[in-house]
Amino acid sequence: MRVISINVNGIRAAHRKKFFIWLQKQDADIVCVQETKAQVEQLTEEIIKPKGYYSYFNDALKKGYSGVAIYSRIEPDKIIDKIGWREADDEGRYLQANFGKLSIVSLYLPSGSSSEERQTIKFDFLDRFIPVLKKMRRQKREYIICGDWNIAHKKIDIKNWKGNQKNSGFLPEERSWMDNLFNKLGMVDSFRVVNQEAEQYTWWSNRGQAWAKNVGWRIDYQIVTPGLKDKIRTASIYKDERFSDHAPLITDYDLKLV
Repeated sequence: MRVISINVNGIRAAHRKKFFIWLQKQDADIVCVQETKAQVEQLTEEIIKPKGYYSYFNDALKKGYSGVAIYSRIEPDKIIDKIGWREADDEGRYLQANFGKLSIVSLYLPSGSSSEERQTIKFDFLDRFIPVLKKMRRQKREYIICGDWNIAHKKIDIKNWKGNQKNSGFLPEERSWMDNLFNKLGMVDSFRVVNQEAEQYTWWSNRGQAWAKNVGWRIDYQIVTPGLKDKIRTASIYKDERFSDHAPLITDYDLKLV
């Protein structure tokens, strides 16, 4: 089972950059998209119904902002588009598709880089998300949570770690939260199960020569429940073409959608 996650930074812009042409060649079973920045009624048929896929969208109330989507080869048993608090639900940050005993989530965690207020909202999201994750762990289900988590976990996950320790996305509190996610809650960073190399980034600032010089951050993840750890086969970051300031994260699992 191939799962792709990507923050498209505007799904219409990604379409113009031929993202959906590329997608048809990937043989992906599930595609999780973040930051669609559009309402469904603004989208063309090519975006809403790419050949071979069912599609599901959770738009933000605010136009041109946030939003997540899931494309699936198989029709899910159930779709969940609410996580339980206004800032998350009104901003279209969570979408879950259930297939038998497997749930796949497209998640767009807030960024705190624009203001102290947004960082406060981000911290609040992190606090509220812990009980959600604990509930996931108690259920007799496996989860793959795909998305832009807006946090680089370790020094290996960011090019300029020394200069970013006071910046949103690499704050000590955020990194500690990720430690808790993996060490206490038992969730698994699927990419690091199969790839321990440095300079494996998924996002590059549009400023300066960040892309050209590979001055990046690894802030996009497929985080899974521990029962799936042994099912992870390969993980890669696609950089041959650019559809966004993020790169697609592609993971293959020894699973089948049912």
